[in-house]
Amino acid sequence: MIALGTGQRAAAAAMADELAATLITPPLVEHTDDFSPGSSRWRDQSLSKGAAGVAVLHGVRARHGIADTKPVHAWLAHATRDDLSAGPGAGLWFGAPALAFALHTAAPGIYPGAMASLDDGVADLVNTRLTAAHARIDARRRPSQYEFDLTRGLSGLGAHLLEYAPDGDLVRRVLAYLVRLTEPVKVHDEAGAEAPGWWTCDSSAHDRDPAFAAGEANFGMAHGICGPLALLSSSMRRHVVVEGQQAAVDRICRWLEDWRQQAPAGPWWPERISVHELRTGRPSQDGPLRPSWCYGTPGIARAQQLAAFALRDATRQEAAEDALARCLADPTQLARIVDPALCHGWAGLLATTAFAAADAATLTLAAHPPRLLDTLLAHSRDTPPGALPGLIEGSAGIALTLHALAAGTRGGWTACLLLN
Repeated sequence: MIALGTGQRAAAAAMADELAATLITPPLVEHTDDFSPGSSRWRDQSLSKGAAGVAVLHGVRARHGIADTKPVHAWLAHATRDDLSAGPGAGLWFGAPALAFALHTAAPGIYPGAMASLDDGVADLVNTRLTAAHARIDARRRPSQYEFDLTRGLSGLGAHLLEYAPDGDLVRRVLAYLVRLTEPVKVHDEAGAEAPGWWTCDSSAHDRDPAFAAGEANFGMAHGICGPLALLSSSMRRHVVVEGQQAAVDRICRWLEDWRQQAPAGPWWPERISVHELRTGRPSQDGPLRPSWCYGTPGIARAQQLAAFALRDATRQEAAEDALARCLADPTQLARIVDPALCHGWAGLLATTAFAAADAATLTLAAHPPRLLDTLLAHSRDTPPGALPGLIEGSAGIALTLHALAAGTRGGWTACLLLN
């Protein structure tokens, strides 16, 4: 992906080996009736926090010939010891779709019967979600963030389809829905006509701040509009296009440009805005927060860079790359990172920057991945006691990021982050 010295590649490979070695054997099965989020049975089916994500790590390494396949099968068996969830909480990061992604990524062609069954289950889930989403739009109601987000919404399911079924009709139907999501909705509620089509009726910030009682517009990659933007843009780069897609990408970009804030350290975006902020045109957030993949400037800038490629817009590409470069040069923002994981830590910042630098028009970003790699290597073991082993929030993701940098690979597993 990027130019690294021989010593850095060797150090990254060695640390990936060390972390992977701590995840060879799944934990002993806990006999419990608890299947609530966070329970051991729930974690088994989690790409983010559990067994499904660890299987991806071992599968990718086995496919590159640096590990055997026994851990892959062991973790897949652990992940599937219960009936897989295909309910409201299921999505790319949990349940049947997470296992479908894990099987395609970690063990392609090894379990054809299970693969076919999971693919059928994902198709049924996508069809059900699409029907509900279009009915919601027809009824002029606001969406939940989980209708469209990456973690369990249609953007995540679409990312899986784009990676593993790009020639099918279903991924195009997801894209057509996302195009429709970006169109204005005439809803007579507190948000009013000014709110974009992705203004959500729910908000994860509501419990902390009553200002979000009427919903929010979320800017992030994980739960906000940059997830749909990245999927729409990446599919255009792969020539998977539906009517109105280019206009939808441009519409989201214009929204992000309207809400881009300027500071001495560089451009930044709010994590989310409330109705009051929407009406005043000014965020209450007074500056950039943590520079993470999931919510911060790095993920938002990468989504805009992908959009610039899709639109062949050199000016927007330059703006996106400048925003990321200035963020990476700001020690105040970097000091806010406190863990090594993919979602909101050093591994996610490194992976995002490495992809952006590999695609960049200039060499401005190229100096940052080697420095970030050194930082990740220094903090790779800094996981708190009791930390979970998964791909997005655990040590499996750290190990896989290091493996990708050492091996110079960039495909497959990163679809769950919409980085390419």
